Amino acid sequence: MTKHLLSRALLGLATLLAVACTTVPPGPITAHATVPGNSFVIRDVRVFDGSASVEHANVVVRGGRIESVGRRRPPADLPIIEGSGRTLLPGLIDSHGHVGSETSLRDATRFGVTTVLDMLTRLEIVRTLRSQRARSDRTDLADMWTAGLFATSPRGLGSQFGIPAPPVSGPEDADAWVRARIAEGSDYIKIIYEPSAPIFTTISRETLAALIAAAHRERVLAVVHVSSIEGARDAVAAGADVLAHGFSDALIDDTLVRQMSARGIFVNPTLSLTGAFDGQGPGAALAADPRLSPWISDAQRRGLVAPTPGPNSPLAPYLARFDLARATENVRRLRAGGVRILAGTDAPNLGAHGVTLHGELLLLTRAGLSPAEALRAATLAPAQAFRLADRGRIAVGARADLLLVDGNPMRDITATRAIVAVFKNGFEVPRPLPVAPPAAVGSQ
Repeated sequence: MTKHLLSRALLGLATLLAVACTTVPPGPITAHATVPGNSFVIRDVRVFDGSASVEHANVVVRGGRIESVGRRRPPADLPIIEGSGRTLLPGLIDSHGHVGSETSLRDATRFGVTTVLDMLTRLEIVRTLRSQRARSDRTDLADMWTAGLFATSPRGLGSQFGIPAPPVSGPEDADAWVRARIAEGSDYIKIIYEPSAPIFTTISRETLAALIAAAHRERVLAVVHVSSIEGARDAVAAGADVLAHGFSDALIDDTLVRQMSARGIFVNPTLSLTGAFDGQGPGAALAADPRLSPWISDAQRRGLVAPTPGPNSPLAPYLARFDLARATENVRRLRAGGVRILAGTDAPNLGAHGVTLHGELLLLTRAGLSPAEALRAATLAPAQAFRLADRGRIAVGARADLLLVDGNPMRDITATRAIVAVFKNGFEVPRPLPVAPPAAVGSQ
């Protein structure tokens, strides 16, 4: 038996065991028989289909696609995975990430995130990784949709990242700028808009409107980065499709909530990032969770526990507008007003691909979303927002990007962390233990 297969077989033990020099902590995760191909049945499983759940279903996957979901007798020619006591979810979608390499997408998949909506990356990443999403063969990489480069003003927010992005000086630049990004492979347009922000410049309100209009003429979405109520109000008035980040400099008013709901805008509040800026991020708790910790790489762990820039940081005047309590209340008001919420993390900024989305789900429930609504925000809602027809749901014909977990995340959202198996294109993704967890304080 290989080291990987041995470690998988021992995951359900309730005591610590040494497996090839890697310590596996106790936890609720139980082993299952791995199937070799992309055709199988998950029997007697709870299914969350992207909107609602159904108990005791049989899910048939054939050739990497969902063939049926229901209670009819499963076909006898396919291998069976037992689903009793488990929940099957669509592969999770992180609505706000930054892909730096294949490692970003491999890390995401290891934690059940099978699609990453990238909001800024280098052009070489766009060229090398964007096209792999069309494939249906065996892979351990999440699929990526991308904004490519973003629109910002000269010396605006984002220019400090060292990624050369042509700035937008005025509305007269908008059409050419948008066409150039689409020619490079951008799937949607990302616009940085930060009125009244300290430190950084911003594009004008007129330039914002021109960029959104240019994106819509090219039939792509306009995603607008905001961090203030003023920025959100202007972006909504200009016709934005998605707001990247929430706003916590003030509490949102009912009029703006009604406008956002009426216009069908999606909001991705990235509460994890706001919490990290506010010194209350979920990273340390995620890194310590025994259901996640063994699979977290050293680099991911550093991102999860990275210190927030302090009061002497050049960014401190800007970061002062981030307040988790206000951000949480704003999400509560948006949800109550019918505004559609997305789950996104901004990983790896003060977080880690894959891991941080599980913390974001918990923060969304603390902001008033039910567990099912939080799961929808990480599955069907981003698929609808970004027009991804073949994922984010468990339905006939959908791609078999799936996450199988122990327990019931509709009752306890943290059950998404008890991962039994991840499937990409119907193939089970190996989940090797990348590093031994760090020794406990005081241990030898």
